[in-house]
Amino acid sequence: MSGKTIHLYQKRAYMNAREIGLKQVEAAYVAEISERTGQRIEAGEHQPNRGKVAERKNTQDPLGDVWDKELEPMLKQEPKLKPMTLFEHLQDKYPGQYPQVLRTIQRRVQTWKVLHGPSPEVMFELRHEPGMMGLSDFTQLKGMEITIAGKSFEHLIYHYRLAYSGWQYAQIIQGGESFIALAEGLQNALAACGGVPKQHRTDSLSAAYRNLGGNKSLTRLYDELCDHYRMQPTRNNTGVAHENGAIESPHGHLKNRIKQAIYLRGSNDFDTLEEYQLLIEAAVAKLNQQCQQKYEQEKLHLQSLPKYRIPDYEILTACVSTRSTVEVRCVLYTVPSRLIGRQLELHLYHDRILGYLGTQLVVELPRIRVTQTDKRRGRCINYRHVIEGLRRKPRAFIYCTWQQELLPTPAFRERWLELTAQFDLDTAAVLIVEALYIAATQNQEAAVCDYLERELKAQTLTLKQLQQHFRQDCPESFPQVTVTQHDLSSYDQLIDANASDHSSKFESPYSPQSPPAPHSPPQAAPINSHARPLGISGTPSYTRAMVLCQILVGIMRTRNTPPQRSPVATGTHRGSTSQRKKFFQL
Repeated sequence: MSGKTIHLYQKRAYMNAREIGLKQVEAAYVAEISERTGQRIEAGEHQPNRGKVAERKNTQDPLGDVWDKELEPMLKQEPKLKPMTLFEHLQDKYPGQYPQVLRTIQRRVQTWKVLHGPSPEVMFELRHEPGMMGLSDFTQLKGMEITIAGKSFEHLIYHYRLAYSGWQYAQIIQGGESFIALAEGLQNALAACGGVPKQHRTDSLSAAYRNLGGNKSLTRLYDELCDHYRMQPTRNNTGVAHENGAIESPHGHLKNRIKQAIYLRGSNDFDTLEEYQLLIEAAVAKLNQQCQQKYEQEKLHLQSLPKYRIPDYEILTACVSTRSTVEVRCVLYTVPSRLIGRQLELHLYHDRILGYLGTQLVVELPRIRVTQTDKRRGRCINYRHVIEGLRRKPRAFIYCTWQQELLPTPAFRERWLELTAQFDLDTAAVLIVEALYIAATQNQEAAVCDYLERELKAQTLTLKQLQQHFRQDCPESFPQVTVTQHDLSSYDQLIDANASDHSSKFESPYSPQSPPAPHSPPQAAPINSHARPLGISGTPSYTRAMVLCQILVGIMRTRNTPPQRSPVATGTHRGSTSQRKKFFQL
C-alpha cells in the first residue's frame, strides 16, 4: 500500500485485532493495510508521514477579481448581507462569468464575519434566588386543533412558573390576554403554589401596562393586584423575548407534553372542557415531579397568601328586556323569563357570566365571543329560559328570529324540517314547542328527539300521543297499609266509672233531668231541649272541647233563629255580650 497515508484509526484497528487473537494477515485485512505495514506497527518502526508531504496544487481563486474590489467592501458597508444576495448580484452584473461560486461565497462570507464582522449578542447565565421571582405568560397550542364535543375550541393557555425551582401551573383561558384572564390565572396559580414570590414578571401585556405613549405605566387594576399580593411588578424590554427565558423556553416543553399526551390518547376531541383541563394538569404534574425537591426548598422563602382574593371579574349592570334577554358586549343572552324587568348585576369572567339580583345568584351563562370577521354581534339562546312563555304562544316559534338557536341540537333542526313537511305550520309549531317543553322540564332531549324521529317515519305523530308518552304518572299501586281499630267501648267504661265516682261531688248544671237550683244565677246560659250534655266542666274525666261544642251550637242557633226563652229559666233575656263572656270564661 505504498504511497497511501496510514491513519490513526487504522493503526488502532490493527492492534485491537491482534489483541483478540487474529493473525497479522487477518489483522491487516481488517485494518485495510498491508501485512508489511502491520509488521512495522508491531515493531514500532511505523512512521505515519514518512517521506515528503505532497504539496497542494495551486488553483486559481474563482473570486479573485471581485472579492477584494466589490464583495468585501459591500460587506463592510452592510454586514447583514447574505451570501445568496452577493451571488445574485454577481449574476446580474456579470452574467455567465460566475456560474458555480455560491458555495465559495458562502465559505468566504462566513470566514469574513468571524474575522471582521460584528460580535453577536452574548447570553449570560443568570442566578435565580428562591422565592424571588414568578413569571406569567400566555401561549397558544399551535399545530393542533382542539375540539370540544365536536366543535372547534379556540383558546389560550395561561402559564405560570417559579424561576428558581421551575414549579409550573397552567390553565385554559377563553378569549384574549385580558386582565380578567391574568387575574384569575395568577390567583389560581398562587393558591396552588401555596405562597407568593417577591416579584412578578411579564412581557408587555396590554392587561398590565399602558403600551400606548411613552411612559408605559401600570394599569390601575394590575397595580392593585400586585399591591394586594405584595409583589413588585417587573417586565422585560419590548420585543426582547429571551429576557423572559425562564418562561418562554418552558412553553415549548409544556406544549410538547400536552401534544404527546393527546397523541397517546388517540383523539383531540374532548367531551367537556373539564376533561381537557385535566389532561393539561396531568402534563404539568409530570413536569413538577422533576423539580419537587427544589420546590420544597423555595416554598420556605415564599410570602404567605392574603386572606381573600381580589375580584377577577368585571362588573356590569343590565335590565332584562320584555324578550327575556340582556345584551353584553354585542352578544344577546337569554335569561329566565321570571327576571323580566329586573335590574341584574353581571359579573363577567373570561369563560362565564354570573347574574345577581341583589346578593342572590339567579343565572349563570356561558360567555360567548364573536370570532367571525364578517359579524359584529352574536346570540346565546337557551330555550329552557323562555319555553314556558313559548308554550303559551306556540305560533311565535314560526317567525321568531331565534328559531334556529331555540332548537338545541342539529337533530332537532332536522325534526323541525320534517314536521313542516308533514304538517301545516301551526300544527308543526305546536308539536315542536311541546317537544321542547317536555325536553326542558323532564331533561330528556335525546329521548324526545328519538321519539319524534320514530313517529315521523311512521307518520303517526300526534300531540296527544306525545304528551301521553312522556306523561309523568303517579305510581299505579300504593303500598297497602293495614290499620287495626281498637275497641271504643273502653272509653264508655271510663266515662261511666268516673261519673259514678264523682256523682256526689259534681253534678252537671246542664243536665235536663235536674231542675235548676233556686239559687242559680239568672245569667245561666239557656239550654236547648234537644242538646244532651256530653261532659261535665271541671271533671278530669270529661273533655272541655265537648262543652265548647255545645256552646258553639247554641251560639250558631241563636244567630240563625230568634231567641226563645227556656221554660226552665226564670231570668231576663241576655244579649250576645253575656254569651261571649260565658264562652270566654269557659
